[in-house]
Amino acid sequence: MSKTFYITTPIFYPNANLHLGHAYNTTLVDILARYHRLKGEEVYLLTGADENTEKVVRAASLAGVETKEYLDGIVANFKSLFQKLSISYDQFIRTSDEKVHFPGAQEMWRRLVEAGDIEKRSYEGLYCVGHEAFITEKDLVNGKCPDHGETPQGLKEENYFFKLSKYTKTVSEKIRSGELQIIPETRRNEILALLERGLEDVSFSRPSEKVSVGVKVPGDSSQTIYVWCDALVNYLSALGFGRADDALFKKFWPADVHVIGKDILRFHAAIWPAMLLSAKLPLPKQLFVHGFITSGGKKMSKTLGNVIDPNELIAEYGGEAVRFFLARHISPFEDGDITLESFKEAYNADLANGIGNLTSRIMKMAQDHLHDTNIRMEETNDTNKIPSDFLKAFDDYDVQGATTIVSKAMSTLDTRIQETAPFKLIKIDKEKGRALIVELVRELYTIARMLNPILPETSEKIKTLIKENRMPEISLFPRKVDNDSC
Repeated sequence: MSKTFYITTPIFYPNANLHLGHAYNTTLVDILARYHRLKGEEVYLLTGADENTEKVVRAASLAGVETKEYLDGIVANFKSLFQKLSISYDQFIRTSDEKVHFPGAQEMWRRLVEAGDIEKRSYEGLYCVGHEAFITEKDLVNGKCPDHGETPQGLKEENYFFKLSKYTKTVSEKIRSGELQIIPETRRNEILALLERGLEDVSFSRPSEKVSVGVKVPGDSSQTIYVWCDALVNYLSALGFGRADDALFKKFWPADVHVIGKDILRFHAAIWPAMLLSAKLPLPKQLFVHGFITSGGKKMSKTLGNVIDPNELIAEYGGEAVRFFLARHISPFEDGDITLESFKEAYNADLANGIGNLTSRIMKMAQDHLHDTNIRMEETNDTNKIPSDFLKAFDDYDVQGATTIVSKAMSTLDTRIQETAPFKLIKIDKEKGRALIVELVRELYTIARMLNPILPETSEKIKTLIKENRMPEISLFPRKVDNDSC
């Protein structure tokens, strides 16, 4: 029986099309999923859209369409981008799906009630529509939400609350013991510091009259389940939790890793484990928390004019090139930066002059001199002959480190060609020259296998060229000259 590996992205708000940060998260998750498939594991990759939100209702209204029609259009755009980036997800969950998601959210609610952790209270506070959360005075800048630039609404409501404070100590213990691992260490320390200050109980519902979409509270249709017991439960509901057919849930839960951005750490490392403890469910094994992508050292914004649309990059350079840049040049543990100039420079150096040129050189020699030689390459799901430092980097979630190792392997192979000059050797000693070219082809094949998680299409193209013993008709990555622009 093969080992299972359950990996998730966050579910994204569909109030606008996905930006480069979303592309980074899904690409990172896909690369990790493909690596675990390379190891022969049975992988389940979940992604999706957080659709039970007033943001969507507002956006649909501004667009002059019905909410469902708006959602369908945005989700189609999500899936289109994922297809361009070769995201190999097993399920795309939509929290507006009453058959797939609603039963899980309601089952979670019932379990929290059964544990005595849901209580109805009157609440008064400042509500930010952009965050879809209550915020405090100290969070404001000049009376406005610093993230959305909007003045929060003063609301007084009667809502159901989750007794989050009750689980502060237990969640902290689970993190400190390693039962819930948080990677990297900086994020672990960050959430532990928050837990030291103590958690406050949180609102888990809103009056249905004020929320037009979402899952109704079981037994009280006057209240709608709030985001925490709705959106976070997608990781369970997608697997059948709360439904009769829960085979996937039994097979894949607990999750091996939730991959999230640093802005949603508190929700996943405090509220989510507390909910699971209350519901008497196993905690996910790991949270892997990545940073943000900036442009020119600054947060991307339309005002600054430094927003980079992943679709435009893909249109100019291709999805594989975007995958490689995100893997090679963005740290998975800290914030990373991109500009159009740095992207083009990296594309030419890493891909056009790197793997593209290397493949053409080796396969040209193979095509010319090995036409009557049968080079048998074994394609297996094990990691035999793949360097151990590459495997270790992936096991440590260091995708950038693993990709750097591939780049160094390409550079080493290129240097070997220059030093051994097989195209000259074969004229002097045919057999030695042919033997050397065979070795080069085998090393290229190993590089292709290492590229499998990072550049899946390119990996398959190189393997096919080797199998058919021919050079590419056109370069895998044509060089971009200076007068080209994205």
